[in-house]
Amino acid sequence: MNDDPDSPSSPDTPQISIAVTVLAPAWRDTLSEAEPLARRAARAALAAAEEGVAPAGEAEVGLVLADDATLGRLNRRYRGVEGPTNVLSFPTSEGSAPESSGPLLLGDVVLAYETVRRESEEQGKRFSDHLCHLVVHGVLHLLGYEHGTEAQAAAMERLETAALAGLGISDPYVLAVPS
Repeated sequence: MNDDPDSPSSPDTPQISIAVTVLAPAWRDTLSEAEPLARRAARAALAAAEEGVAPAGEAEVGLVLADDATLGRLNRRYRGVEGPTNVLSFPTSEGSAPESSGPLLLGDVVLAYETVRRESEEQGKRFSDHLCHLVVHGVLHLLGYEHGTEAQAAAMERLETAALAGLGISDPYVLAVPS
C-alpha cells in the first residue's frame, strides 16, 4: 500500500489521503505508473464533484488494483452477480462526519486488471486512459453519484468528462469516427 505523497498541504485545501494497494502485479508490469495515475484520477474526480458533495475536511479514499478473480468474488458476494466487472465501489459512509476526530472514510474503489485491459483493447482506448476513467467513475460513486436514470447518468458523465479533460484525456463517451 502506498500512502498519497501528493496530498495537499495548504490549510485551506481539504486533506484527502488516497491509498493505493496493488494486489495484482500485472498492473505494475503493464503500466509502471499505474499507482500515481490512479491517485491523480481520484483527485480529479474529487475536484470535479459538485460543491457540497466532495468532502471539505480530512478524508480517505482507498484504490485497489486487483484482478478478475478478486472482482468476481466481490461481485458475487455483494451484488449477487457471477463473474468479474471492471470496477466496484464500496462507500463506507453516508456523507456524515465520523464521531472521532479522524478523517472521513469515503470508501474503496476496486478495479480488475484483466477486464480493464480487455475493455481498453476492445474499445480502442489507451489502457492508462481507461484506468483513469474507471477510477473517476468509482470515486464519483463513493461521493453518492449514480447512473440509474438518464438524468443521473448524464450528470455523472458530465463530471467524468470534466475530470478526465483536466487530466488531458478525451471524452470516453464520444465514439471514435472510423477513418
